[in-house]
Amino acid sequence: MDQDAIVEAVTREVLAALTGEAWDHYLACIGDCAAHSSDQVRDVVAAGATRISFNGSGADVPTDLAGYIDHTLLKADASAKDIDRMCDEAVTYKFASVCVNPAWVRRVAEHLRGSDVIACSVVGFPLGAHTPEIKAMEARRALRDGAREIDMVVNIGAVKSGDWDTVERDIAGVADACREAGAVCKVIIEAAMLDDDEKVVVSRLARKAKAHYVKTSTGFGPGGATVYDVALMREAVGPDMGVKASGGIKTRKDAQDMIAAGATRIGASAGIEIVSEAGGTA
Repeated sequence: MDQDAIVEAVTREVLAALTGEAWDHYLACIGDCAAHSSDQVRDVVAAGATRISFNGSGADVPTDLAGYIDHTLLKADASAKDIDRMCDEAVTYKFASVCVNPAWVRRVAEHLRGSDVIACSVVGFPLGAHTPEIKAMEARRALRDGAREIDMVVNIGAVKSGDWDTVERDIAGVADACREAGAVCKVIIEAAMLDDDEKVVVSRLARKAKAHYVKTSTGFGPGGATVYDVALMREAVGPDMGVKASGGIKTRKDAQDMIAAGATRIGASAGIEIVSEAGGTA
């Protein structure tokens, strides 16, 4: 693999995309944040977003947007009461999933039984420093406990070392476990820690391992999603694989910019600012 040639080609495509008419259209759409205009969020959904992470009050979400939301709680101090509240809100407001740390997956899956809401969990989170075997085992346990989506963190140290065999094994172990269970695998590359060459190669390895998505960030790293990184990842994986932008996305315009760059899902802890009903209900 000629990595320099790949990165050069991908970067050319990214720069072309960022100066095109479609990009200008999104940059021209300036206004108040989505907390005051849920219609603008509907435009983002129409443009291609399929999920929006959210951890606010379910009562503030318009019903037609709820199905795109991953109701997310990954804080270390989350209690059983907090988890149960998340599940109740997800069922009441018909959210897509509840995303939690592995210790809570069984509780979430049982709480959601009989509903259309699915359980989602994280693996190797947030540092990605587990061995491939442990990550695969953690994924299988979460899947046995009822998770239907897994967000894994890649081995960032292996990426920085250029140890691509380890990176490929790391991703493949979790992706294989997900495919065996009929679940979705998303690979978090923690883009803020990588250079462009590394972002391109690890994204291509995620595609080779047949993961379903690449994702920009954990939200616990040194930086979140950027338009450039999303565009670079989209060009690296092609049109058919999912790209999830996560971290630092706080307004409707942020979300639109990520969609324009190629994101097909949006992760945002400030979900209420993105999906709240018009008229300032938040």
